[in-house]
Amino acid sequence: MKKNLQKKGGIKDVLVVALPMLLSMSFDTIMTFADRLFLSRVGSEYMNAALSGGITQMMILTFFTGTISYATALVAQNLGAERVENCAKVLTQAGIIACISAPILLLIKPLAYQLWSFGEIDPIQAEAQKVYFDILIYGSIFSLLRHSFSCFFSGIGETKIVMKAAFAGMVVNIILNYLLIYGIGPFPEMGISGAAIGTIMGNLVSLIILAFVYFNKDNNKRFFTRNSFQIHRELFTELIRKGSASGLEMFLNTLAFQLLILLFHGLGSTVATASTIMFNWDMVSFVPLLGLEVASMSLVGRYVGAKNYEAAERATRSAVLLGWGYSIIVLFAFVLFPHYLVDMFKPDVLTASYEESKTLAIFMVRLAAVYVTIEAIMVVYSGALRGAGDTFWVMCVMVVLNWTTTITLWLTTYVFDLGPKIGWLSVVILFISFPIVLYWRFKSGKWKKIKV
Repeated sequence: MKKNLQKKGGIKDVLVVALPMLLSMSFDTIMTFADRLFLSRVGSEYMNAALSGGITQMMILTFFTGTISYATALVAQNLGAERVENCAKVLTQAGIIACISAPILLLIKPLAYQLWSFGEIDPIQAEAQKVYFDILIYGSIFSLLRHSFSCFFSGIGETKIVMKAAFAGMVVNIILNYLLIYGIGPFPEMGISGAAIGTIMGNLVSLIILAFVYFNKDNNKRFFTRNSFQIHRELFTELIRKGSASGLEMFLNTLAFQLLILLFHGLGSTVATASTIMFNWDMVSFVPLLGLEVASMSLVGRYVGAKNYEAAERATRSAVLLGWGYSIIVLFAFVLFPHYLVDMFKPDVLTASYEESKTLAIFMVRLAAVYVTIEAIMVVYSGALRGAGDTFWVMCVMVVLNWTTTITLWLTTYVFDLGPKIGWLSVVILFISFPIVLYWRFKSGKWKKIKV
């Protein structure tokens, strides 16, 4: 173990990058989690609205977010190949994409409303999620620019600043949520609008911190950050070419996830509330693992750039081991304490409907424990393959698997009318197949032949 800790790509090497990113992702998760938790006290409809509206906003952002995400691998590859002067230029190209995307997002906003029409949604929830979504979409530019800076720091392995910025944003979001949702002191009671504003302000604070550090004296000396404002045709083209595969993948996968939620919400308010509680905890357990995906992408990209394939493989194995350690903790929480997890979303005024939702939610949370331990394999190997530049293959596999899952849920619940429990069981079974395909691709070694 000691040797593995010390070697390039060992557990220590991965931890340095992954732990701050894991915490950063956790803080971001808590931001959205806080929205839904505070709103659950107002009413289940508003909690459901925050989930659906938030996922919809994320969905129409994902193509641009995914495209920008490849900046992590691109920065890491240039750093590994000792093309240091290109690292900051990659960020500039990512920032350009973020700015171009802002007006496009506003133009396609009406398409989101059409998506919601596919399900029979509670009228109160429908109106609330429109309000939440509309406010979030106007703040998307802050989210995309923040993501651009985060990719740069992740690519060079300086993930502690990403963590600190995320923590500051989380604190701002939680405080503003509490003040604006409930109307504390001089602040107006804004309900779900307050939750959306709190999220935007949290992202803005994180962005300001990242930008300040990026332009400081040390980073300017090392990466020439203050002289990087130029369109670099080669880097821009590569970011678009390889990043768009990740962007398209994220969009199609998030669309599939959004439809998955709508299918559950269309089964009635009881199922809607139960599935929302389940997906809240699913995101809490899953999103921190994305820190390992970023670490895998960054380290594998760096080692592939330096032609050190042995270190790239070692880093991937180390990330899987760390992911399993985290996932086992989540597994025990889901199996042993589902009642406590579900009751965190208990409304102030208890209803018979909530009690029905609680029973179903407990079943769904416990069943989710089946796949949480293998999610680490999925995120690590997908990150490693992306870091190596194998983005198109990852896109194809993940899209096919996610859409197969959504279609299966539709067949079990709407066509064959087998009920939400069987529907959720079918989803869990299919989730288990995801990591197997990604593991096989990585072990084949075909990613070593990709030119970076």
